[in-house]
Amino acid sequence: MPVTLHPVDRGACDMDAQARTDLVRIYADAPAERLPSAPDAFIEAHLDSGGNFLCARFNDRLIGAIALRDDGEAWWLSHFCVRKPTRRRGVGSRLLTLVAQAASAEGKPLRVEVAQLQMADQLMLSRLGYRLDRSGDHYELALSGRHSKELPR
Repeated sequence: MPVTLHPVDRGACDMDAQARTDLVRIYADAPAERLPSAPDAFIEAHLDSGGNFLCARFNDRLIGAIALRDDGEAWWLSHFCVRKPTRRRGVGSRLLTLVAQAASAEGKPLRVEVAQLQMADQLMLSRLGYRLDRSGDHYELALSGRHSKELPR
């Protein structure tokens, strides 16, 4: 499945109705307990707070998304979701690999708060090279210096 990375920010959502529609469809497939509000409200609140989304694109449609917040030091990822029809096909792993490559190009480590994650998410992150921080409150994928590892392709 040839999946590419597609960033979506406030400008893209205001200009591209299809991106907004696809994001709503992605997060409508998320279990209700994984979102703080309805999909539309969650997307708006995340964009209004200065965040954006890094999405998996396949055949001109967005099929998966990760909410991204850049604090200047690292990229914080949250709210992973893949559309139900495309789950169990490697889209989530591919999306995380593409995000890691983009973060590496920007020189930013990736971090994910543990409180955000279910056990399956933690296992996937571990398999992709993320390690639990000493504080135990987040996973991190260090992408620079001697801690970097070859990113999966």
